[in-house]
Order: sequence, then structure tokens, then C-alpha cells
Amino acid sequence: MPEYKATMLRVNLATGDIKKSTIPDELTRKYLGGRGIGAKILYDEVDPTIDPLSPKNKLIFAAGPLTGTAAPTGGRYEVSCKSPLTGTITGANSGGEWAAYLRRAPKLITLKSTLPSTP
Repeated sequence: MPEYKATMLRVNLATGDIKKSTIPDELTRKYLGGRGIGAKILYDEVDPTIDPLSPKNKLIFAAGPLTGTAAPTGGRYEVSCKSPLTGTITGANSGGEWAAYLRRAPKLITLKSTLPSTP
């Protein structure tokens, strides 16, 4: 099984900065998988009183230790943020080949882009 990397890319859309940071092994064991890591980061880094549509909200794309393996549901990843619907931490789960690439380092997106984007 490929090693579960305890690293994260922090992408600041306003400045274009990309920084690699380390997630302690203790956290990856305690908050297993993309959902757990995403919830923990949001809990620690997002003020509960902010507007969910504010640029201060964070969007986290994360995968778990079985992502990218032959395990059943091994092609899944989690997207976490503060929900505009409920105002609480929420997550959405999706799958596909991209999950295996995401597994190498969760992505945390901060601030809003200065340029409009299109799909």
C-alpha cells in the first residue's frame, strides 16, 4: 500500500501562494480519513461566527489512507467547509481517479480569487 502522506498544500487564491505544511502523524491517526482531517482543520482554523460565504471560510479537499488502493471505495475523497445552509461544518464525498492524486497531499483553499473563474 502506498504511504499515507501527512502533508497538506495550502493554496491562497488571493495571492497565488502555495505552501506545503505537515500534518502530525498523531492527527492522521486520531482523525482518520479525509472527513476527520477536514473537520479537525475547520474546527481549529475557522471562526464559528464567520459567514460561510465569507472569504475567511476554508474549502478542504482531502483523502484517506485507503484512497488510491484496490480497497472497496478506494477512489473516494472528501470536500469539507462551513456550510451556508446550516452554518456548521459539513462535508461532501465524491470519487474518481482524481482522488488517488489528491491522496498525496490534502488541499486547503483559502480566500477568494482576484480573478473570475469558469468551469
